[in-house]
Amino acid sequence: MHELPSVLAALSDIRAPRITSEYDLHGLVAQALTSASLAYQHEAPVAPRRRIDFLCGGVGVEVKRGRPAYTPLLRQLAAYADSESIHSLVLVAEHPPRLPASIHGKPLAVVSLFRLWGIAL
Repeated sequence: MHELPSVLAALSDIRAPRITSEYDLHGLVAQALTSASLAYQHEAPVAPRRRIDFLCGGVGVEVKRGRPAYTPLLRQLAAYADSESIHSLVLVAEHPPRLPASIHGKPLAVVSLFRLWGIAL
């Protein structure tokens, strides 16, 4: 199982261009995880009718473009956190909202793509 720090270290190397589709962001995440030699499953089923974008061992990674709405995002992440296959969560987003440090007792880390560039808008 991959630990959260290894996944976060891999994702911190992403430098996403400003105009990128969510599909392209998935490619950048996959490339970062592969470059770090982290095995992952893309579109991994974690519950009936629930797929998380990436599952690296017990670390679930959800990718969002733009500025995701807080309430639906929190609801989605909470549903993932309910899965026994997920031990921690990472949200990768261009402009992530301020989120709690854990959901349902599972750590939640946020990777802001614009902050990786040094841009904090």
